[in-house]
Amino acid sequence: MEASAAPSPCVTIEARSPHDPAAVDTVVILPTFRRPDGLTRSLDSLRAQTTRRSFAVVVMENDADGLAGLTAARARFESGETRGLILVAHERGNCSAYNAGFAAARREFPAMRHCLVLDDDEAAEPGWIDAMADTLAMLDVDIVGGPQVPVFERSPSAAVARHPVFRAPYGRTGLVPILYSSGNLCLHRRVLERMGDPLFDTAFNFTGGGDADFFSRAIERGIRLGWCADGRVLETVPARRVEWSWIHARSLRNGALSALIQRRRAGRRRSLAKTLLLLAASPSRAIAQGVRERSALIGLYPIQIALGRLQGEFGRMGEQYRQPEAN
Repeated sequence: MEASAAPSPCVTIEARSPHDPAAVDTVVILPTFRRPDGLTRSLDSLRAQTTRRSFAVVVMENDADGLAGLTAARARFESGETRGLILVAHERGNCSAYNAGFAAARREFPAMRHCLVLDDDEAAEPGWIDAMADTLAMLDVDIVGGPQVPVFERSPSAAVARHPVFRAPYGRTGLVPILYSSGNLCLHRRVLERMGDPLFDTAFNFTGGGDADFFSRAIERGIRLGWCADGRVLETVPARRVEWSWIHARSLRNGALSALIQRRRAGRRRSLAKTLLLLAASPSRAIAQGVRERSALIGLYPIQIALGRLQGEFGRMGEQYRQPEAN
């Protein structure tokens, strides 16, 4: 096994459990930023896992000033209630936090075979770890994604609840051509070693999309992807996210990110050509989708994606994670 790199000077380990790291075969990385209550729920869901695997948790605190997550979770780790460690990723940004977690998982747990990802606004169902890792082996793939089931703080309309920004991209377990979110993943260790550090491009730290860019690069490297319908996590959706303004902004952002990522892979000319084609086709696609879904809100989505791509072609990209309180 290749030697692990030393920790980055931008990362410090602040708490560690007394367990033997060599006994761990599975690691869950869990980034957190100013959500101590959410982090507590996430850790509770991991404690309740019914699994035959020996797993540890790496919490990546990404608020080096406030340290609310570290404060909320430190005692769990130092007492041995939760196996693993808490590190502080001093460089702000969600990609920086993920990178710190992936690097620590490789460095600190030499026997790790599987690395899973859970976010601090999610709670894993009790069989999550085994469902994801077993599906990875069954499908003989390198990365498996799973559903992020929305749990709305405020009851939405039926159309909002079914909107594409909240809906899982796949319904059945099996091979898939692409994944879209890092919020519920299982990766084989070989992915981390093949792709190297940093795994996520920090240019996406505050815009989002670092995960989509990673999946695009991984496919180019021959990484195989799958979907685990039974590997569910429950994602808390704040009340502000069921409002039109948030859904509209997220839809535009999804379009802008798709243009940016395609431009990186295929060049500006091909990306712009696809954007113009989507823009021309979007009215008819919107009408068809609206009729099929019986919702004007859902019908608008192809137009919003096309308009977002057009904005992205000219460098307009909202930094939704710069001010996380507005998410």
